[in-house]
Amino acid sequence: MAQTVVGIFDYTSEAQEAVNYLVNNGYSRSDIDLSSRASETEGSSFNDDEDDDNDSSVGGFFSSLFGSNDDEADKYTKVGRKGSIVTVHANGNHQAEEAARILDNFGAIDVDERAEQYRGGKAATGFTGAATTGTTNNNDADSIKIIEERMNVGKREVETGGVRLRSRIVEQAVQEDVRLRSERVHVARTNVNRPATEADLANFKGTTVEMTEHAEVPVVGKEAFVTGEVSLEKEVQENNETVQGTVRKTEVDTENLTNRDNAITSPNNTNTGGSTSTGGSTSTGNDQGGFYK
Repeated sequence: MAQTVVGIFDYTSEAQEAVNYLVNNGYSRSDIDLSSRASETEGSSFNDDEDDDNDSSVGGFFSSLFGSNDDEADKYTKVGRKGSIVTVHANGNHQAEEAARILDNFGAIDVDERAEQYRGGKAATGFTGAATTGTTNNNDADSIKIIEERMNVGKREVETGGVRLRSRIVEQAVQEDVRLRSERVHVARTNVNRPATEADLANFKGTTVEMTEHAEVPVVGKEAFVTGEVSLEKEVQENNETVQGTVRKTEVDTENLTNRDNAITSPNNTNTGGSTSTGGSTSTGNDQGGFYK
């Protein structure tokens, strides 16, 4: 089920940092809206007649979000028009809770606390903390958020080279020996001395005798044969590569203030308002970054 998570920040820079962190940790930028209306200076006071246009647009947004709950819509409108609003459209309760914790870590204000300040005529002091619909967490003012960066190593494919095959036609001279036969006609005369016979007398008239000469000549023909094939084959190799980098994390030192003149500093990590681990995940008993509906 889709959920909408909203966090209100005093400063646009804090809201932008929260948006960047969400995008870098699996949230789609198209599912995140940032509306910047905050003054970038501390100590701005509340005025009911200030920024009527912004109040109208912000009020319409929270009215549509809370529906018939006019008191909640009015409270968030008064606080939201003085700040920068980050809206996250989450897919399911788990992602919504995670987004709320991230907004809280980056300084989402406590809406109930801020609304009380406005009703009492107090100036906004840049108080940051978690705020959830209908719930106030008073422990965050005395807590330190432990944040840890984690390095994610992935893979992408790049082109490193290749081989191209290209064919062309070349000519070369060749020669072959062949034995040829030729004929030549010549006249041979034989001397004879004998009496003429009846047959000789019968042929005693004009006669023509012919003989044709023949010769062999070379005949050239061509025939194509496939004598081989050239193809491309790919060989895949795998190797292990170590990727090195640096990440940051928050470490909290505990200082004993019982005797200020002899304060003792310990490198141990401290728990504030719930279970806190040095691995970077913080639970404050009511860990609520922004609110989700």
